[in-house]
Amino acid sequence: MSSTAPYELIYWPGIPGRGEFIRLALEEAGAEYTDTAHQEGGVQQVLSLIDRKFQGDPSGPPPFAPPVLKHGDLRISQTPNILLYLGPRLGLTPSGDGAYQVNSLALTALDGLSNEPHDTHHPIAVELYYEDQVEESKRRAESYRTNRLPKFLSYFERVLAPQVAQGRPWLYGDTLTYADLVFYQCIDGLKFAFPRAVSRLERTGQYPNVFKLYETVKDRPRIKAYLESDRRQKYSQGIYRHYPELDDAE
Repeated sequence: MSSTAPYELIYWPGIPGRGEFIRLALEEAGAEYTDTAHQEGGVQQVLSLIDRKFQGDPSGPPPFAPPVLKHGDLRISQTPNILLYLGPRLGLTPSGDGAYQVNSLALTALDGLSNEPHDTHHPIAVELYYEDQVEESKRRAESYRTNRLPKFLSYFERVLAPQVAQGRPWLYGDTLTYADLVFYQCIDGLKFAFPRAVSRLERTGQYPNVFKLYETVKDRPRIKAYLESDRRQKYSQGIYRHYPELDDAE
Protein backbone atom coordinates (compact mmCIF):
# COMPACT_ATOMS: atom_id res chain seq x y z
CA MET A 1 0.00 0.00 0.00
CA SER A 2 1.39 3.39 -1.03
CA SER A 3 2.15 5.51 2.01
CA THR A 4 1.05 8.57 0.00
CA ALA A 5 -2.47 7.29 -0.70
CA PRO A 6 -5.07 9.38 1.17
CA TYR A 7 -7.27 7.68 3.74
CA GLU A 8 -11.01 7.66 3.17
CA LEU A 9 -13.25 7.41 6.22
CA ILE A 10 -16.79 6.32 5.47
CA TYR A 11 -19.18 7.06 8.31
CA TRP A 12 -22.55 8.60 9.09
CA PRO A 13 -22.82 12.39 9.26
CA GLY A 14 -24.32 14.12 12.27
CA ILE A 15 -22.76 12.13 15.14
CA PRO A 16 -19.21 11.44 16.37
CA GLY A 17 -20.10 7.76 16.78
CA ARG A 18 -17.58 5.01 16.28
CA GLY A 19 -16.02 6.93 13.43
CA GLU A 20 -14.62 9.39 15.98
CA PHE A 21 -12.04 6.90 17.21
CA ILE A 22 -10.68 6.74 13.66
CA ARG A 23 -10.80 10.50 13.17
CA LEU A 24 -8.79 11.16 16.31
CA ALA A 25 -6.02 8.85 15.12
CA LEU A 26 -5.90 10.51 11.70
CA GLU A 27 -5.99 13.99 13.22
CA GLU A 28 -3.27 13.29 15.80
CA ALA A 29 -1.01 11.97 13.04
CA GLY A 30 -1.74 14.89 10.72
CA ALA A 31 -2.76 12.39 8.04
CA GLU A 32 -4.45 13.35 4.80
CA TYR A 33 -7.97 11.96 4.79
CA THR A 34 -11.50 12.51 3.53
CA ASP A 35 -14.62 11.97 5.60
CA THR A 36 -18.05 11.21 4.17
CA ALA A 37 -19.57 12.89 7.23
CA HIS A 38 -18.61 16.19 5.63
CA GLN A 39 -19.29 15.33 2.00
CA GLU A 40 -22.40 15.80 -0.07
CA GLY A 41 -23.91 12.39 -0.62
CA GLY A 42 -22.05 10.93 2.34
CA VAL A 43 -25.08 9.02 3.58
CA GLN A 44 -25.48 7.40 0.19
CA GLN A 45 -21.86 6.22 0.27
CA VAL A 46 -22.46 4.52 3.60
CA LEU A 47 -25.75 2.99 2.46
CA SER A 48 -24.23 1.66 -0.76
CA LEU A 49 -21.67 -0.38 1.19
CA ILE A 50 -24.14 -1.88 3.67
CA ASP A 51 -26.89 -2.51 1.12
CA ARG A 52 -28.03 -6.14 1.22
CA LYS A 53 -27.47 -6.40 -2.53
CA PHE A 54 -23.80 -5.41 -2.26
CA GLN A 55 -21.64 -8.53 -2.21
CA GLY A 56 -18.24 -6.88 -2.07
CA ASP A 57 -15.65 -6.09 -4.72
CA PRO A 58 -11.87 -6.37 -5.19
CA SER A 59 -11.37 -3.92 -2.30
CA GLY A 60 -12.89 -6.34 0.19
CA PRO A 61 -16.04 -8.15 1.33
CA PRO A 62 -19.14 -6.11 2.17
CA PRO A 63 -18.86 -4.41 5.55
CA PHE A 64 -21.56 -5.12 8.11
CA ALA A 65 -21.66 -1.51 9.31
CA PRO A 66 -19.54 1.65 9.35
CA PRO A 67 -16.98 2.90 10.12
CA VAL A 68 -15.24 1.77 6.96
CA LEU A 69 -11.73 2.79 5.92
CA LYS A 70 -10.55 2.84 2.32
CA HIS A 71 -6.83 3.13 1.66
CA GLY A 72 -5.82 2.72 -1.93
CA ASP A 73 -7.18 -0.61 -3.12
CA LEU A 74 -7.97 -1.86 0.40
CA ARG A 75 -11.28 -1.51 2.24
CA ILE A 76 -11.68 -2.67 5.86
CA SER A 77 -14.25 -2.21 8.61
CA GLN A 78 -14.67 -2.63 12.40
CA THR A 79 -13.24 0.14 14.59
CA PRO A 80 -10.51 -1.87 16.40
CA ASN A 81 -9.51 -3.54 13.13
CA ILE A 82 -9.11 -0.16 11.43
CA LEU A 83 -7.05 1.15 14.35
CA LEU A 84 -4.87 -1.95 14.29
CA TYR A 85 -4.20 -1.22 10.61
CA LEU A 86 -3.61 2.50 11.07
CA GLY A 87 -1.48 2.24 14.21
CA PRO A 88 1.89 1.39 12.65
CA ARG A 89 1.23 3.52 9.59
CA LEU A 90 0.49 6.62 11.64
CA GLY A 91 3.16 6.04 14.27
CA LEU A 92 0.57 5.34 16.96
CA THR A 93 1.66 1.81 17.84
CA PRO A 94 5.00 0.50 19.09
CA SER A 95 6.75 -2.13 17.03
CA GLY A 96 6.72 -5.82 17.89
CA ASP A 97 4.53 -7.36 20.56
CA GLY A 98 3.68 -3.95 21.99
CA ALA A 99 1.17 -3.50 19.18
CA TYR A 100 -0.97 -6.24 20.69
CA GLN A 101 -0.76 -4.72 24.14
CA VAL A 102 -2.01 -1.43 22.75
CA ASN A 103 -4.81 -3.21 20.92
CA SER A 104 -5.80 -5.03 24.10
CA LEU A 105 -6.09 -1.74 25.99
CA ALA A 106 -8.13 -0.16 23.19
CA LEU A 107 -10.46 -3.16 23.06
CA THR A 108 -11.01 -3.01 26.82
CA ALA A 109 -11.88 0.68 26.64
CA LEU A 110 -14.25 0.09 23.74
CA ASP A 111 -15.94 -2.76 25.60
CA GLY A 112 -16.56 -1.07 28.93
CA LEU A 113 -16.53 2.63 28.13
CA SER A 114 -18.24 2.65 24.74
CA ASN A 115 -20.32 -0.48 24.10
CA GLU A 116 -21.69 -0.73 27.64
CA PRO A 117 -22.72 2.95 27.77
CA HIS A 118 -24.59 2.42 24.50
CA ASP A 119 -26.48 -0.44 26.09
CA THR A 120 -27.70 1.74 28.94
CA HIS A 121 -30.14 3.44 26.56
CA HIS A 122 -30.86 0.30 24.53
CA PRO A 123 -30.84 -2.52 27.11
CA ILE A 124 -33.61 -4.62 25.54
CA ALA A 125 -33.15 -4.26 21.79
CA VAL A 126 -31.31 -1.93 19.43
CA GLU A 127 -34.28 -1.81 17.06
CA LEU A 128 -36.57 -0.43 19.78
CA TYR A 129 -36.72 3.28 20.53
CA TYR A 130 -35.35 4.46 23.85
CA GLU A 131 -38.87 5.49 24.79
CA ASP A 132 -39.93 1.84 24.49
CA GLN A 133 -37.45 0.73 27.18
CA VAL A 134 -37.09 3.64 29.59
CA GLU A 135 -37.64 1.70 32.80
CA GLU A 136 -35.19 -1.01 31.76
CA SER A 137 -32.73 1.70 30.77
CA LYS A 138 -32.94 3.25 34.22
CA ARG A 139 -32.04 -0.04 35.84
CA ARG A 140 -29.22 -0.70 33.40
CA ALA A 141 -27.82 2.82 33.78
CA GLU A 142 -27.84 2.62 37.56
CA SER A 143 -25.89 -0.63 37.43
CA TYR A 144 -23.44 0.87 34.95
CA ARG A 145 -22.87 4.05 36.95
CA THR A 146 -22.45 2.34 40.30
CA ASN A 147 -20.69 -0.89 39.31
CA ARG A 148 -19.37 -1.21 35.79
CA LEU A 149 -18.00 2.29 35.23
CA PRO A 150 -16.00 2.38 38.49
CA LYS A 151 -14.69 -1.10 37.71
CA PHE A 152 -13.32 -0.03 34.34
CA LEU A 153 -11.93 3.25 35.66
CA SER A 154 -10.19 1.32 38.44
CA TYR A 155 -8.65 -1.00 35.88
CA PHE A 156 -7.23 1.86 33.82
CA GLU A 157 -6.00 3.62 36.95
CA ARG A 158 -4.14 0.40 37.78
CA VAL A 159 -2.66 0.32 34.27
CA LEU A 160 -1.55 3.94 34.51
CA ALA A 161 -0.07 3.87 38.03
CA PRO A 162 3.26 2.17 37.17
CA GLN A 163 3.51 4.18 33.97
CA VAL A 164 3.11 7.49 35.80
CA ALA A 165 5.57 6.36 38.47
CA GLN A 166 8.14 6.15 35.68
CA GLY A 167 7.25 9.58 34.32
CA ARG A 168 5.09 8.26 31.47
CA PRO A 169 1.48 9.51 31.35
CA TRP A 170 0.41 7.06 28.64
CA LEU A 171 -1.37 3.73 28.86
CA TYR A 172 1.54 1.88 27.28
CA GLY A 173 5.16 2.70 26.50
CA ASP A 174 6.95 6.00 26.22
CA THR A 175 4.70 7.81 23.76
CA LEU A 176 1.04 8.32 22.98
CA THR A 177 -0.67 5.44 21.16
CA TYR A 178 -4.10 5.03 19.67
CA ALA A 179 -5.21 3.37 22.91
CA ASP A 180 -4.81 6.77 24.60
CA LEU A 181 -6.94 8.38 21.89
CA VAL A 182 -9.63 5.72 22.26
CA PHE A 183 -9.60 6.19 26.01
CA TYR A 184 -9.88 9.97 25.65
CA GLN A 185 -12.92 9.70 23.40
CA CYS A 186 -14.59 7.22 25.74
CA ILE A 187 -14.18 9.52 28.74
CA ASP A 188 -15.32 12.51 26.71
CA GLY A 189 -18.44 10.66 25.63
CA LEU A 190 -19.14 9.57 29.19
CA LYS A 191 -18.82 13.17 30.37
CA PHE A 192 -21.58 14.04 27.91
CA ALA A 193 -23.82 11.08 28.70
CA PHE A 194 -23.37 10.97 32.48
CA PRO A 195 -22.01 14.38 33.52
CA ARG A 196 -23.08 14.13 37.15
CA ALA A 197 -21.90 10.54 37.60
CA VAL A 198 -18.50 11.19 36.01
CA SER A 199 -18.06 14.38 38.05
CA ARG A 200 -18.85 12.46 41.23
CA LEU A 201 -16.31 9.76 40.37
CA GLU A 202 -13.67 12.36 39.56
CA ARG A 203 -14.25 14.12 42.88
CA THR A 204 -13.57 10.91 44.80
CA GLY A 205 -9.89 11.29 43.92
CA GLN A 206 -9.61 7.56 43.26
CA TYR A 207 -8.76 7.96 39.56
CA PRO A 208 -6.29 10.86 39.31
CA ASN A 209 -4.23 9.37 36.49
CA VAL A 210 -7.33 8.50 34.46
CA PHE A 211 -8.55 12.08 34.39
CA LYS A 212 -5.04 13.44 33.97
CA LEU A 213 -4.62 11.33 30.83
CA TYR A 214 -7.92 12.69 29.52
CA GLU A 215 -6.68 16.27 29.90
CA THR A 216 -3.24 15.44 28.50
CA VAL A 217 -4.71 14.03 25.29
CA LYS A 218 -7.21 16.88 25.04
CA ASP A 219 -4.34 19.39 25.13
CA ARG A 220 -2.32 17.77 22.34
CA PRO A 221 -1.88 20.53 19.72
CA ARG A 222 -3.48 18.69 16.82
CA ILE A 223 -6.24 17.23 18.96
CA LYS A 224 -7.01 20.62 20.48
CA ALA A 225 -7.17 22.22 17.03
CA TYR A 226 -9.46 19.45 15.81
CA LEU A 227 -11.80 19.74 18.80
CA GLU A 228 -12.14 23.46 18.15
CA SER A 229 -12.84 22.95 14.43
CA ASP A 230 -16.09 22.26 12.60
CA ARG A 231 -14.77 18.81 11.74
CA ARG A 232 -15.61 17.70 15.28
CA GLN A 233 -19.29 16.81 15.31
CA LYS A 234 -21.55 17.35 18.30
CA TYR A 235 -22.94 14.56 20.39
CA SER A 236 -26.58 13.74 19.72
CA GLN A 237 -28.26 10.38 19.17
CA GLY A 238 -25.19 8.19 18.81
CA ILE A 239 -23.32 5.91 21.21
CA TYR A 240 -23.27 8.55 23.93
CA ARG A 241 -26.64 10.12 24.69
CA HIS A 242 -27.60 12.34 27.57
CA TYR A 243 -30.86 11.39 29.21
CA PRO A 244 -30.99 13.16 32.60
CA GLU A 245 -33.06 10.35 34.09
CA LEU A 246 -30.20 7.91 33.45
CA ASP A 247 -27.59 10.03 35.23
CA ASP A 248 -26.97 10.48 38.95
CA ALA A 249 -29.73 12.22 40.85
CA GLU A 250 -29.38 15.97 41.28
